[in-house]
Amino acid sequence: MHGLFITLEGGEGAGKTTQCRKIKEFFESTGYEVVLTREPGGTPEAEKIRNLLVQRDGGNWTPTAECLLFFAARQMHVETLIKPAIAAGKVVISDRFTDSTIAYQGYGHGFDLDTIRQVEQIALAGFKPDLTFLLDLPVEDGLRRSLKQKDIAVGDESTEDRFEKLDKSFHEKLRQGFLTIARESPVRVKVIDASIDPDNVFAQIKIHLQEKMEKVGRNVI
Repeated sequence: MHGLFITLEGGEGAGKTTQCRKIKEFFESTGYEVVLTREPGGTPEAEKIRNLLVQRDGGNWTPTAECLLFFAARQMHVETLIKPAIAAGKVVISDRFTDSTIAYQGYGHGFDLDTIRQVEQIALAGFKPDLTFLLDLPVEDGLRRSLKQKDIAVGDESTEDRFEKLDKSFHEKLRQGFLTIARESPVRVKVIDASIDPDNVFAQIKIHLQEKMEKVGRNVI
């Protein structure tokens, strides 16, 4: 049985990690085997690249180099983890995927969108998620949530805060970039109001999950 690939996208503090866990628990409760992963990361090689990209002191990359690093990690992720899991009939849930590169590097930093898509084609040959949830909320709310969560998680200031440190104008462009992606791919990308409590966020997600599973002929209670 062919599996399913689901991604979660959004700005900082949108609650993607929480919703990834909820989706995982939901599918597991119905008998499906689930792989929960993240980007950049998901494989030993990609996790090494993650440290270069998201750590505060990871490096001062040019836009082209940064884009290539993201897709180098993603290509390994897809070929060695995601595709094999899907082929085995598993549900793969990823915290971020290509939409994040388009939003952060393209809309946020202003790197040429056509170049990003060319690199995407070389690295992934058209491979895309079956369903994407864009968790959307105001920028100030998201940044406040993100920094608070990271302080609690590490007991001190996190060093994995390279993007939170960017100014508000970047994050506004990022949010609008994600919403543009959603408008361009309305069948795949579902915009979810992430400003409400996590259980109600998941209630929105669950509706789309059930619709998707019905379309592919798989039963979800």
